[in-house]
Amino acid sequence: MNATVNENCIGCGLCAGTCPEVFTMGDDGLAHGGEIPDGVQDQAQEARDGCPVSAISIE
Repeated sequence: MNATVNENCIGCGLCAGTCPEVFTMGDDGLAHGGEIPDGVQDQAQEARDGCPVSAISIE
């Protein structure tokens, strides 16, 4: 599974704080997703659900 962050991202950092194994803050000030490793699916979904602008998709 992968997590992606769309253009709605406001760079609040909540996702990176919730699930740093998947989400990082880029030099552009915005969050970036990636592959979701085994064992952190729940945290990735929590980050998605907590995003204030619904910028995260998990597929």
